[in-house]
Amino acid sequence: MLDLTYETPKPRVIAGAQHDWELVIGMEVHAQVSSNAKLFSGASTQFGAEPNSNVAFVDAAMPGMLPVINEYCVEQAVRTGLGLKAEINLKSAFDRKNYFYPDLPQGYQISQLYHPIVGEGEVLVEMGDGTARLVRIERIHMEQDAGKSIHDMDPNMSFVDLNRTGVCLMEIVSRPDIRGPEEAAAYLAKLRQILRYLGTCNGDMQSGAMRADVNVSICRVGQYEKYVETQDFAHLGTRCEIKNMNSMRFIQQAIEVEAKRQIAIVEGGGEVVQETRLFDPDKQETRSMRSKEEAHDYRYFPDPDLLPLEIEQAWVDEIAANLPELPDAKKARFIADFGLSDYDASVLTADLDSAGYFEAAAKGRDGKASANWVINELFGRLKKDEKDISESPVSPEHLGAIVDLIASDAISGKIAKDVFEISYTTGRDPAEIVETEGMKQVTDTGAIEAAVDEIIAANPDQVAKAQANPKLAGWFVGQVMKATGGKANPKAVNQIVAKKLGA
Repeated sequence: MLDLTYETPKPRVIAGAQHDWELVIGMEVHAQVSSNAKLFSGASTQFGAEPNSNVAFVDAAMPGMLPVINEYCVEQAVRTGLGLKAEINLKSAFDRKNYFYPDLPQGYQISQLYHPIVGEGEVLVEMGDGTARLVRIERIHMEQDAGKSIHDMDPNMSFVDLNRTGVCLMEIVSRPDIRGPEEAAAYLAKLRQILRYLGTCNGDMQSGAMRADVNVSICRVGQYEKYVETQDFAHLGTRCEIKNMNSMRFIQQAIEVEAKRQIAIVEGGGEVVQETRLFDPDKQETRSMRSKEEAHDYRYFPDPDLLPLEIEQAWVDEIAANLPELPDAKKARFIADFGLSDYDASVLTADLDSAGYFEAAAKGRDGKASANWVINELFGRLKKDEKDISESPVSPEHLGAIVDLIASDAISGKIAKDVFEISYTTGRDPAEIVETEGMKQVTDTGAIEAAVDEIIAANPDQVAKAQANPKLAGWFVGQVMKATGGKANPKAVNQIVAKKLGA
């Protein structure tokens, strides 16, 4: 188990001109399902393909074309629900959400309003201070993505790319359990981490594979507690939805800006109008996009071309049995098996590739030492070179070999950094580097003692100072290390210097 203290979400209190206000936030996260084919067609989901090259007849709404559900997309939605400890509905159904938009050829979107495939779940969000928040998931439903309108290719025309049309999305809807901007970003980061571990969404926010609609409202201090007791939304303020957010930093900024806007309206005697808004990061403002529609505005009705979706419990159980180790469980295991701190385990399990690299490097070795080398040396160098862990020039085996060389006193920590640098730039084996480059540590106490005697004999004034003040003995250690090219065993040098100086 993780060493965390669960706390009821603490309100983010914003001091107003007349009153103090609390923030209440809910999120609707659209996660593109990792699948080679779309939800209702066999067209490719490849990102970055030529415009309108991944479009089947059903995607383009050609007459007489009927949707055929992609079983793998359903499996991915079930896997996601299980990963979020959610209820899996063995019977779900698809509905038509009717609205007009140029990149929606059918004039409707196939979604799941009334009977979603996944019910209530939860996400445990760590806040970095040893505490955690529990954000409840209300539902997850599958739906088609729309296409993309392009407005910057011609001053007089807009272009439509239907490649994204029909790609399967999971809409993950939270309860209004989030109480501040930082918590909202932490929730989204944790959700993305879980989906990546599950392999159900790549979480790439830049390409639009994951984006969030953020619902923000304000209420007077104490009103949220009344909502918790009664589950009556009347205790909360009118919410406004900030649409299509694809940056955690911008999400935090947008929440702050929108909260201040609502406070100014209410304290000025006005009323917040429920609507959809867009965030402008350059102007640091939200602006109205459209009034917030209700379900009846979309004229939802069951899709007549699709039968209700029924799945078997045995199939769900099989998926559950093959779930990968998820972030919380992996972090707890790293702490228990490798003796890591909470922070180090969090860094190493942040993504699956980093966790896998560390585990391979630390196999059969000191876990803490391996973690230090992965986090401080490797991650630091990769960040400097703007490389991902999958692009590391140093293999886990080579990094582990450096740890072994230090543990066996073959090299010192200082020499190890030089070995790492050579291995990083050339890909050479660390043991071979130490041998051929003459970098092996001097452990012969006789040779070290001779070097110490020579330094002491040449510096009688410094000897007197060091005998009067033992802290100055470090000067001799530095001189010996310099004289031996940094190859002398530092521990042996310190011991012999202390003995010779009578410190």
